[in-house]
Amino acid sequence: MPVTAAVISGLQRLVLYETRARYFLVGSNQAQTSHRVLKIDRTEPRDLVIIDDKHVYSQQEVRELLGRLDLGNRTKMGQKGSSGLSRAVSAFGLVGFVRFLEGYYIVLITKRRKVADIGGHSIYKIEDTNMIYIPNDSVRATHPDEARYVRIFQNVDLSSNFYFSYSYDLSHSLQYNMCVLRAPYEGVEGEVEATTTSKQDSFDIFEDEGLPTQVVNGVRNEPYGKYVWNCRLFDKVKETLHPDWLLYIIHGFCGQSKLLIYGRPVHVSLIARRSSRFAGTRFLKRGANCEGDVANEVETEQIIHDASVMSFTAGSYSSYVQVRGSVPLYWSQDISTMMPKPPIRLDQADPYAHVAGLHFDQMLRRFGSPIIILNLVKKREKRKHERILSDELYPAVLNLNQFLPPEHAIDYIAWDMARYTKSKLCNVLDRLSMIAENVVKRTGFFVNRSDFHCHRLRPDERWRDLGGRLTSTGRLQTGVLRTNCVDCLDRTNTAQFMVGKCALAYQLYALGMIDKPKLQFDTDCVRLFEELYEDHGDTLSLQYGGSQLVHRVKTYRKIAPWTQHSKDIMQTLSRYYSNAFSDADRQDAINLFLQVYQTGENKPHLWELPTDFYLHQSNTLSLLQDRRSYTYWWSEGVLSYLPLPYDDVPCDENRKNVTVKRVNRFDESIDTYTEFYKPYELTSFDDTFCISMTNSAREFMPKTVGVDPSPFTVRKPEETAKSVLGKSSKDEAVLQRKTAASAPPPPSEEAVSSSSEDDSEEDREDDGSASQRSTPIKLVESGDSVRAQECIQDTGS
Repeated sequence: MPVTAAVISGLQRLVLYETRARYFLVGSNQAQTSHRVLKIDRTEPRDLVIIDDKHVYSQQEVRELLGRLDLGNRTKMGQKGSSGLSRAVSAFGLVGFVRFLEGYYIVLITKRRKVADIGGHSIYKIEDTNMIYIPNDSVRATHPDEARYVRIFQNVDLSSNFYFSYSYDLSHSLQYNMCVLRAPYEGVEGEVEATTTSKQDSFDIFEDEGLPTQVVNGVRNEPYGKYVWNCRLFDKVKETLHPDWLLYIIHGFCGQSKLLIYGRPVHVSLIARRSSRFAGTRFLKRGANCEGDVANEVETEQIIHDASVMSFTAGSYSSYVQVRGSVPLYWSQDISTMMPKPPIRLDQADPYAHVAGLHFDQMLRRFGSPIIILNLVKKREKRKHERILSDELYPAVLNLNQFLPPEHAIDYIAWDMARYTKSKLCNVLDRLSMIAENVVKRTGFFVNRSDFHCHRLRPDERWRDLGGRLTSTGRLQTGVLRTNCVDCLDRTNTAQFMVGKCALAYQLYALGMIDKPKLQFDTDCVRLFEELYEDHGDTLSLQYGGSQLVHRVKTYRKIAPWTQHSKDIMQTLSRYYSNAFSDADRQDAINLFLQVYQTGENKPHLWELPTDFYLHQSNTLSLLQDRRSYTYWWSEGVLSYLPLPYDDVPCDENRKNVTVKRVNRFDESIDTYTEFYKPYELTSFDDTFCISMTNSAREFMPKTVGVDPSPFTVRKPEETAKSVLGKSSKDEAVLQRKTAASAPPPPSEEAVSSSSEDDSEEDREDDGSASQRSTPIKLVESGDSVRAQECIQDTGS
């Protein structure tokens, strides 16, 4: 068996043809050399009848088939002058099938835009979709409420931050995808032989010349359902259709920028995957459900790769993953009072931390150990509000840790970020950088190369302390940082940016781009990275909170222009309006799109439900047969592989999710070169250079660069091509220069506005003075078997 492997690509071009009795969906690869055909019955008023013959047609065979269908339907209908087979729509992918009270609809992607490229695999954003009713008018059974369900379903705007790829699995991390490609497949001979293509499909161009057959393993793995948003839309047809038809989409954010290092292109990509479980809007989805899924759970991955070599096997790639999510407890906020900040209440007592155990079990399976919690909620308030969550989460972590081996215990870091922000003597980002350094050293990061000698040529003492797992092919990330505040928006995004900035320095150092793993503010590289993270934060905040970020990295650096305060007020009002008036409709749309609510004849309508609690808490409606242990709260087999994540281990259970077939090395289903460059057709510059990518040399480097064009050189704010302050005045530029490079602000600096989630009115008076008495952070392990770290030690409390 060959040891090399490649990813199998799906169908990229679809055309829907219609007759009165049938729909024919013809799908082809990018080169249009292989085609598949679906036959969809239009005479069935309620059921979905699809026939997929699994046969691969050539272009000539498809033309003959469509010609016969056209002739046959024209003869049957007696339409001599008109065509019996008409072309309905062209598309780029199939989102799924959905039914409400009448018949089924088919949802197709009709417009797409390329937004990123990873290893030659294109990532697209959905720009437009088409929803087509399948049954014809003669058999349609009308229902008065059908149109209302269609409107609710279409309230989920698929053209807003939904992404897909034909050949790259966006639901998994780069580390997982590359581990799957490098896994040994000698042990799955049966699966390989069962899925081997026919002789015609595996034709080898070297066979006639007597050269050895160049055969590789084509790999297709199952997506991670938690981050796929159209899984339920394929439930009815998943067993019927060939996997090439199934196109899985994620919701969140995807951005890519180019860092130019003396002419050497390095792509910085940021991918955020929003969880489809317990998904919803800000005040309507809080805490966790009974299965351990938390609200606003987002997995953020930053990928760095040398763009001069794009192959996964020959290129240089590195990634780092971190997670944000609501506090994993049963809690909520009452929005009926129309208050900007409704009181927090604990809905259910959980003395054995059952729901927290379910949540951290999921994290151990996906990320391994250590799991590090960075809790940014307030600790000192006149009236208990956010502190309620900390007082409940910390005992839950202690309870779970007493059953785990000490070396795999959950780390708990509590830091009142809002309180430090108000202090005139403390620097928030300096404290966060200390936490970030500690976290990245413990979890490590992924890099696919082991032959970089930067740590030998330019040794750094921090490299020796780096965690993770060293392998013969590179380094693996083990464990993850889980950051949360109350909303997981403003404070969380800044904290994640600081951790990402620290990881970026290690990644560039590992790839041989810089001489030490340290990056400073006010460099082109960090400004580019900050802009990427703020776009990421704005997008996630709009999806969950209804407005863009209120407090940004510049706010916590205290170099934001004065005009930013008025913008903060407008964002706060926008968030309040969205939460009060439009979130209920958005929540209904999400519930319907994700099929959390499914229509039925004798069921109440979606808009008649007083609450969606039982839709997301399905276990509460049934008595579970197998009750999970309170002491052995993790899944079977997880501990035996720690610190490696169980999902990445090539065990028998995980191999069931991978399909392998032998294909020719130059088969177009796996040849990314052919897909990327398309040598078989005429191309245009618009198609080849279709990504509008931010470039550090164009957007951030000074016009008169002088003698130092390095993106790692600290520059004065007024020297940059794109000012940090935007169109700032001379006075604001002077203020920024004084506070550049994360220096503490001057004593006359005003406290940060308390218009967002970061500050509450009732504790504004005493926190400013108390925070001045705070000692620096001490990352100290407390106890022998429990590494729960309290990072704020007040001398006055």
